[in-house]
Amino acid sequence: MEGGAYIAIAISFGIATGVIGRAKGSSFLIWFAVGAVLPLLGLLAVILFRSDRNEPERRCPTCNKVVKLYVQVCPRCGTDLYLPDPSEVRTPD
Repeated sequence: MEGGAYIAIAISFGIATGVIGRAKGSSFLIWFAVGAVLPLLGLLAVILFRSDRNEPERRCPTCNKVVKLYVQVCPRCGTDLYLPDPSEVRTPD
């Protein structure tokens, strides 16, 4: 019965961690796995993890894909991205 209790706790923490991670803009499945394997540490990690939803964005000058400001190479066309002018930076609502 003790193994079943651990599985129930792991699934509960996994769901909680996954929901919080998804709310912050990350993958539910990755955070679910972290929360299920490391229940308390995973939950603490996702709470302290930064939110991707409020990160400044910009457009790639070559293909116009919207990417986060910290991205250095465009994932669509492979263009090297340098720091843009402040007028080109967009903050999501």
